[in-house]
Amino acid sequence: MLNKNEEKNLHNNQPETAPKNQSSFYFFPFLITFIVMFGIWMLLSGKFDPFHLSLGFISCAIVAFLSSDLLFPSPILKGKLTVFLRWLCYLPWLTIELYKANIHLVYLSLHPRMMDLIDPRIIKFKSTLDSELGLVTFANSITLTPGTITVNVSSDGDFKVHAIDKACADSLPGEMEIKIAKVFRKV
Repeated sequence: MLNKNEEKNLHNNQPETAPKNQSSFYFFPFLITFIVMFGIWMLLSGKFDPFHLSLGFISCAIVAFLSSDLLFPSPILKGKLTVFLRWLCYLPWLTIELYKANIHLVYLSLHPRMMDLIDPRIIKFKSTLDSELGLVTFANSITLTPGTITVNVSSDGDFKVHAIDKACADSLPGEMEIKIAKVFRKV
């Protein structure tokens, strides 16, 4: 049996709970999620009559209301918009690199000495990126680039990448890592 002082101390050490009147709904994450979803719905559906537009509007509003916290877990979007804009600036560079890698793979596959030129290998390197999102972006960018596949990436930044030839292997981590570091302001 606890005396009154012990009971009072035990009660004071309980974790504080959030105020009950605080809502977990935030308008701007909902609005951004809704706009993106409704835009994609309109693009993919191709139906612009009032019936279909109203169904799309209602369904996108419901899904955005239920899932906007998945895309934007915190109510504060400060800084995330600038990262998103820098990421959008990274996409054209990545697209050009994808085309270059495709041309290189076509060259390898159509070359008369194809069997001599293709020299698959697994390379290992440590990335300087320290955020999980940066590592995931880097790993996905490597895998998207023809001729390379990310086999493994650790949370410490240790990468294992399969490259189809020496030229693909020599380009890693290289300029791609620097560009991604600039997106997440690590350079």
